Amino acid sequence: MSVYTRVTEHDLRALLADYAIGELEDHQGISAGVTNTNYFVDTTLGRWVLTLFEQSDPVELPFFMQLMDHLAAHGVPGAHPVARNDGGFLSSVQGKPAALVYRLEGASTQMPSPEQCRALGGVVAEMHRGVGGFTARQANPRDLTWIDAAAVRLFEALPADDCRLLVEEIEFQRQATEKHFNDLPRAVIHADLFRDNVLFRGDRVAGVIDFYYACHECLLFDLAGICSDWAWRDGEFLAAHWQAFLAAYTRRRPLTEAEIAAWPAMLRAVALRFWVSRLIDAYFPMGGPDVKIHDPAPFKHLLLAYRDDPPGLTLP
Repeated sequence: MSVYTRVTEHDLRALLADYAIGELEDHQGISAGVTNTNYFVDTTLGRWVLTLFEQSDPVELPFFMQLMDHLAAHGVPGAHPVARNDGGFLSSVQGKPAALVYRLEGASTQMPSPEQCRALGGVVAEMHRGVGGFTARQANPRDLTWIDAAAVRLFEALPADDCRLLVEEIEFQRQATEKHFNDLPRAVIHADLFRDNVLFRGDRVAGVIDFYYACHECLLFDLAGICSDWAWRDGEFLAAHWQAFLAAYTRRRPLTEAEIAAWPAMLRAVALRFWVSRLIDAYFPMGGPDVKIHDPAPFKHLLLAYRDDPPGLTLP
């Protein structure tokens, strides 16, 4: 979440006229994240989050709204879209598609405990089970085709060693897709389950937010993303955190033999995807009044670590 577009009080009062959620009291931009403009919005009847979609194809947006609504109906703690007076979920602010969601109580953590990782494992497993009846489909917008195209842009800017690493990893992922990924269980996943997208109250997950990279993809991708963010700190792998997550997750959704075999390659797929996306943001920034650019270096270091000694997917 970031602020690329400045939203005024006039904008918000016009927006709220289409909802039955009270009168505007306060609003504040949110600087975390990288893709969309986000604001906290307080009204006389509650607290909400407004998102302006800066890069998404408007045709894709109903998918996200339907997914969040579906998961909320299945008991998964997450951001629930607010319906307009006409029953729709999408609006327009300054000519950009926008949505309001219920603001969840709780806060994200940058230093999760093993207990919080265990709680997350249970929620992610239920989320992966809960999408079983969700029939809508949306392709991964940051798949290997996107990475390949992004690499072409980056070759002009990166040092030679990084260019070689990109070429090697893209080729490795092509082979891994043919050898491993086509046989993996797939469903709609979150695809961006970083620490700032999970809210806690104590050790309990209060909500999962920011579903705007959700897509139909390998379930294993979410696990590799969580391992890459929640189980690493300052370049050190936190085995207890990862084992706590795995124990809770696999108790609800056992892993397949194909997933276990594909795990080292999937770790590299996730590290490559986020290294490249952060490189694109760093070298070709969109710009805006309050935009946070994430350092690409940690995911390059993870990619190199996964090439040498990937952590396991099964409990010891």
